[in-house]
Amino acid sequence: MCYVTVLGVSIIPRIVQADEPSSSNISLAQARILARTAEDRAASNHTAIVVTVVDPSGQPLLVERMAEAQLASLELSKRKAASAVFYKRPSSAFETALSGGKMAVLALPDAMPAGGGVPIFRNGQIVGGIGVSGGNNAQDSEAANAAVEALK
Repeated sequence: MCYVTVLGVSIIPRIVQADEPSSSNISLAQARILARTAEDRAASNHTAIVVTVVDPSGQPLLVERMAEAQLASLELSKRKAASAVFYKRPSSAFETALSGGKMAVLALPDAMPAGGGVPIFRNGQIVGGIGVSGGNNAQDSEAANAAVEALK
């Protein structure tokens, strides 16, 4: 919120509209491609997943749940995607660190130490992220990485 200043005194609050989202962010059409690709990979592994695609602020742009996917995967996929965006690295990096004994990972806010979250970069800038949950962590990572590769 900004204030209008009159004679050096801020007196009237006004709402400032945020800039329009950058066209370089993930579009809904691209999010659908990501989800379809991840779901196809999961189906080939005989797993049912939830896919969450988030914008650069970690907010969901698209959530899709395959039939038979566990309900917990709704939250897990969101957390994996947000972790990837917030830390600009795959969520599997935290899983690897934790399995290597680095317990401090558990104290990092919004870090999800499980594979399946992958950030999406364009021209060196983060434009979104994908989180996949429903298989084991390796299967989730495989599906998420395949989806990101499909956008390149």
